Amino acid sequence: MRSTLALVALLPILSACGPVSVEEAERSCVERANLALHPRGQVGVGVTSEGKAAANFEVNVSSDYLMGRDPAAVFNSCVKQRSGQFPSRPLYDQPGWRG
Repeated sequence: MRSTLALVALLPILSACGPVSVEEAERSCVERANLALHPRGQVGVGVTSEGKAAANFEVNVSSDYLMGRDPAAVFNSCVKQRSGQFPSRPLYDQPGWRG
């Protein structure tokens, strides 16, 4: 009985590990493909409430970019890995593609 209850309690967690729909995988994999194309960054400059200058700097570099991988191949592989299926349309036709 306890093992059955434990299994029922773990089902939501285990289901999160399973494949997602192709559409959901495509949406999440477009950003990975964008990062494979080139790094992204942000710079912020401002003034604090005490009148002091403040700045921040952030750079996102993916291993796919460093390895020189083709963004379309990264996208296809990501969608296949997450959904178990190939994308319904190529990366270049995806909303959110910045290439």
